[in-house]
Amino acid sequence: MPLNFSDCMRELMRDIVGACAELRHVELSRVAVGFSQARHTGLHGVFATTYPLRFPGGQRTVQRPHGTYEMPRVVLDGQEMLYVIEFRLPRFLDLAFDQKMVTVVHEMYHVSPAFDGTLRRFAGGKPYHTGSRRRYDAAMGTLVTAYLTATARPQLHAFLRQDFKALREAHGGISGCRVRGMRPRRIA
Repeated sequence: MPLNFSDCMRELMRDIVGACAELRHVELSRVAVGFSQARHTGLHGVFATTYPLRFPGGQRTVQRPHGTYEMPRVVLDGQEMLYVIEFRLPRFLDLAFDQKMVTVVHEMYHVSPAFDGTLRRFAGGKPYHTGSRRRYDAAMGTLVTAYLTATARPQLHAFLRQDFKALREAHGGISGCRVRGMRPRRIA
């Protein structure tokens, strides 16, 4: 039976939320976790993305000078999602274990503390990475270390110790929630 990547990631993320006070605001029942195929193999490029499904103020639509835009509506098991976290495979799974864990926490940390469907923002010219992605990822590394020390369930992240090829071969494939089209669209 193929490895369900989305289910494995959701369980890992649930454990991270339980262990890290900085992420307790993340309600995973309203976060879709999925994957898309990376266009290029290799470790250069985007590993993951957090998509907000609301505009500032918690609205699904917004009026701009050039039109009205709407965020996509994502419903899973009857529950409307506020965020989608997408991992790019195989690129994400081919990272070193520590980089994978930093990427997971990095994406979870983007979720607004208000949990209103928007992204966490910081002051400055780069409002999503505190002005420096390197500093942002170093802070995420500190959270990962705290999580790895605190977790009583290391089996939840064991699958991340293998690369894409090894996981695919061990499980006969990789399945899960496929993600695409998460950008706002013009409706008027």
